Amino acid sequence: MKHHFKYIISFWAVLLVSSCGKEFLDISPVDRLTADNFYRTETEIKASTASLYGFPWFDFNDKFFWCAGDEMSGNIYHTWDQEGQFFYFSFTEGNAHISSGWRGLFRVISYANSIINDMPPAAAGKVSDVVINRALGEARFMRGTAYYMLAEFWGDVPIVENSTELVSANNLILPKNTRTSVYELVRRDLTFAAENLPTSDNPGRVTQWSAKGMLAKLYLTMAQNLSDGKSAENFGKAKALAAEVIETSGLSLLPNYADLFKIENNNNQESLFAMQWMEGSYGIGNSRQANWARSSVITGNSEAWGGGKGVTYDFIQDVEPGDKRQPSIYMKPGDHYPDINKTSGGYTFLLVNRDPNDPNITLENAPPVLNSLKKYIVGSAEDNAGKVSTGQAVALNQYIMRLADVYLVYAEATLGAAPSTADAKALQYFNAIRTRAGLPTKNSITFADILKERRIEFGLESISWFDVKRFYYRDPQAALAYLSAQEKEYTYFRINTPNAPDENTPAGYQLNPPASLVKVDASKMFLPIPAAEVVANAQLAPGAPAVEYQFK
Repeated sequence: MKHHFKYIISFWAVLLVSSCGKEFLDISPVDRLTADNFYRTETEIKASTASLYGFPWFDFNDKFFWCAGDEMSGNIYHTWDQEGQFFYFSFTEGNAHISSGWRGLFRVISYANSIINDMPPAAAGKVSDVVINRALGEARFMRGTAYYMLAEFWGDVPIVENSTELVSANNLILPKNTRTSVYELVRRDLTFAAENLPTSDNPGRVTQWSAKGMLAKLYLTMAQNLSDGKSAENFGKAKALAAEVIETSGLSLLPNYADLFKIENNNNQESLFAMQWMEGSYGIGNSRQANWARSSVITGNSEAWGGGKGVTYDFIQDVEPGDKRQPSIYMKPGDHYPDINKTSGGYTFLLVNRDPNDPNITLENAPPVLNSLKKYIVGSAEDNAGKVSTGQAVALNQYIMRLADVYLVYAEATLGAAPSTADAKALQYFNAIRTRAGLPTKNSITFADILKERRIEFGLESISWFDVKRFYYRDPQAALAYLSAQEKEYTYFRINTPNAPDENTPAGYQLNPPASLVKVDASKMFLPIPAAEVVANAQLAPGAPAVEYQFK
């Protein structure tokens, strides 16, 4: 066990050298670490928990999170190769990105478990119990969040609370545990975090408000199973926790939605939990810009692979006229971005962008749905004081939960199982989101209203699939019908006639409906466990039963 501990900590030492540049991780790394000379001070303990915020999440966030979170929910148009399999729901257990998502979340769990199990005995007598429990709160928050995501993407998965213990006992062939058991682990972890994390900490670190916000979402998720006999109780718990975060945390919505997605506003007053990224090299930065940016005209380098991507035609139909959020989510013709290509006066989105010195050279072609993705795209290194680099590394944090999410959790929990609600406080929080977006307020709301508002508010933040899953738990047939009716494969083609409108006018393109819509059935609502995992452990096979986990 001691050798296993030394191996993990030595790996952290290498990691921390490259990941402590963030302000909130401003801790000097140490080398030659052993169980005997580490965890002696609060600084060393905070150094260990600092490792939980960036690198371990990279494989999950790089492609899987947005493929599963935004393509499956119908937000992103993207049809290429294994990434496009999420769009068509044609994935199998051999999909490489499913494997990366699974591996990435279990990497987070492994890092968290190392702290949860190895830190307390090493730190005992050297630092206070308060310091130890705060660090445990951070680690258990991360583990609980990772397991929440595993439950929503995969359903029944193995629970691992003590990796070292299992390795020592050579007990590596674990069964799947039921989704109910996974929810209970998440509940225990987030409850511990809520009870032991501070109300404030260095910007970027999770607090008790982060834990209570995630716990509210867990209870909301469980509550949407309307037939389990605990629905009303869980709606009530979600509502109470959301209210506490909103009314007691001191956090507030940023006045301007666009400011949420600027590097200088990382860890702002609305952020409850975000992956912490920095520029430098592959694995420590946010790769969204490289994957999503339309062209090198925007990024200033060759990492721009989003020319064929955009929000879906179906997503656009849900965006109300005058919604101020639209330019921050996706670019449409005429949208101007002064923070991109600053030295040239900004970037204006044109359907076809030609070289001003040679009109025969096309710099950017018309995207399939006549828009390009904008959220998490910030421009070149010159536009951002060097906070963008090659290696797919942008120093822009990736939100997992922000206060707007908690506002809408409150509204959904208040609605509960009812068809609609006109509750004053639920409307207050729901309408606060719409007011910031410049939209008219509502006098009553339904589940469909909340689902639509969440779709736009969190579009391209990859959490929409969790909303669809709550819909599925609430009304399986209605949710499947919702997904199967999406007009997400609609594209446009150029009108090829002598008198066709200009190539930069949307009227110059004709809508091209598909022969049929993408149909979704219940078999696709949970992802398959990666083939390599099943080969190594037959208890993870599709037909293998899931068992209840025995908590100590």
